[in-house]
Amino acid sequence: MTRKESIYRVASKLPAALAAITFMVGVLAGGGTAAWAQTDEEVALSLASLLRASRAVISKNQKHINNPCIGDKGLSAVAVVAKAKENYKKAAGGDLDAIDPASPHGKLIKAELQAITDVMNEAQGLINEKGKGFKGFIPAVYGRLVTQKFNPAAAALRLTAPKNYVRNQANSPDKWEDNVIESKFKAAGHPKGQHVSEMTTFKGKPAFRLILPEYYKESCLACHGEPKGEKDITGGKKEGAKLGDLGGAISVVIFK
Repeated sequence: MTRKESIYRVASKLPAALAAITFMVGVLAGGGTAAWAQTDEEVALSLASLLRASRAVISKNQKHINNPCIGDKGLSAVAVVAKAKENYKKAAGGDLDAIDPASPHGKLIKAELQAITDVMNEAQGLINEKGKGFKGFIPAVYGRLVTQKFNPAAAALRLTAPKNYVRNQANSPDKWEDNVIESKFKAAGHPKGQHVSEMTTFKGKPAFRLILPEYYKESCLACHGEPKGEKDITGGKKEGAKLGDLGGAISVVIFK
């Protein structure tokens, strides 16, 4: 047994957080750019973090996207992917380019990056349309499109929310997600931002599932804040949400 194989075997028997540390020590000691995510939980969090990192690019550039005086916004697929990788590194502390592309983790990251690329390529005509203000290409729409494009056989990504905040019925929580949202995320004692994961099923298939709560930020309240019932820029009705309220969740499925 090689040193690296020994490290893999030890890490596989440890709790997720400690296993990750053990593996990273192994990489530093033994060299190589093998995938640093070794558990389903780490891989699922990585996929959710990348979605957040890329969506943040769209959020930060909303005024720019909706500027009718500018044509080319400089938000090509290449530019958005590059910025998403920067955001990911700052938030998750890992380098996406250091992940072994042949590993299961690497293949899923590649599939998600391809989904981001496809969405941005298809949106160029809309984003760069001069003379048009509001484009409708908002973070929620972007996120939904990416999750729809992300379709490897091994995993799935979903955006969902508490039932009273769901606008697009396609994002309605399934039974498992709804139970976590109502019994965990809304519970007074649940640590804010803490994900929930479980080995269970998805559409009748054995699967590891993870759901990560998301809370309304200042930029979200223009559409989801107060006064409740007032129409927002998209034509939808504001929910009357307040800063920091539970507004949604990223749900990840890894089939077993």
